[in-house]
Amino acid sequence: MLITAEAVKVGHPDVVADTIAAHIIAEIMDGEHKIGMDVNTMPHCGIEVFLGKGFCIVGGEVSTRIYVDIERSIRQTVLSLGYNDAAVGLNGHSMGVFNAIIPQSPDINIGTRADLGKHKEIGAGDQGIMYGFACDETTELLPLTYVLANNMMRIFEDSDNPVFAPDGKGQVTIDYDDNGKPLRVAKVLMSNAVDYRYITVSNETEEMAKKLSFECLKDWVDDKTEFMFNPTGEWQAVHSCSAADSGVTGRKLVCQLYGAYPGAQLGGGSIVNKSPEKVDCSAVFGSRHAAKNIVAAGLAKKCSVQLAYAIGVAKPMSIYVNTFGTGIMPDKKLSQVMEKVFDFTPKRMIEKFDLLSGKIYRKMAKNLFLDDYEWEKTDMVDELKKEAGV
Repeated sequence: MLITAEAVKVGHPDVVADTIAAHIIAEIMDGEHKIGMDVNTMPHCGIEVFLGKGFCIVGGEVSTRIYVDIERSIRQTVLSLGYNDAAVGLNGHSMGVFNAIIPQSPDINIGTRADLGKHKEIGAGDQGIMYGFACDETTELLPLTYVLANNMMRIFEDSDNPVFAPDGKGQVTIDYDDNGKPLRVAKVLMSNAVDYRYITVSNETEEMAKKLSFECLKDWVDDKTEFMFNPTGEWQAVHSCSAADSGVTGRKLVCQLYGAYPGAQLGGGSIVNKSPEKVDCSAVFGSRHAAKNIVAAGLAKKCSVQLAYAIGVAKPMSIYVNTFGTGIMPDKKLSQVMEKVFDFTPKRMIEKFDLLSGKIYRKMAKNLFLDDYEWEKTDMVDELKKEAGV
């Protein structure tokens, strides 16, 4: 059977929008740390970005004690992603910028501050249902399709070949046996805007793209692996990014969260454009951390964790575990074990995962899992085994 994962480069317009929002939050976090910040004085941010042809609109809500030059931050971010000329679809120097950010609603604010809220603790910044997932297909305890597709994006981003403009995306299709074991990469699709200022022969570009793609997939490709590049026939860089397609925060959640792997559900909303009292952000990492540790502890080969929250309330309304029949104990019992081991309140997740770090926000739009994040650590394995009695 064939399973496919999709991934996108950071130059994709939707991820550019995500990165703009995340970098604004990073600057706010950095500034707040300079005047002294903890979870009780943290900023509250929910930032939305829309990119059109030659312009950017940024809106949403922010509560902070410091000043950030929003326009300067946006332009620097766009330029850092390689968009410095209209020939590649967007120019950070000349693009129009419209700032429509407003203060956070006081009705939301009181629920996310321990000194103001009805429950006298930092409550969830909104209601919502979040999922975390892990499986034993890779050392990262992520689906192999997801890992390979993301690795392919990173190798194109890191390429010093100017032919490949910043905007791009791809898919990796893996053939699995009847027991769910990955056998080989069956198909590879890579689409990347081409800057024709550096090349004139299209088929040369396809060969270069194939070489780059297969370099990171070399342990899995074979002579029968199919490769497609820019299947419409042509993709000129001048018609890429927001010159061809708008960019919106949160529109690539499927790619960012497990690459559409079967069983890895999605919940909540945008992640990297929110401060971490909003559980769309923190509980995505809390549930992933729990699922990964369950698999790492050998309690299941595959695991999905669902967390549900009410706005202003710290503890989840419900916690649900699904091991897809791979658990060594009933899912209900494993859910009880997990609830005793993990603390899924916003305050605890913020502290444990260092979610008030500007450095973290500068990385999240590129990769949510394949990095040295605190939520990727398997540091609760021993406690899980002890509580489970194994």
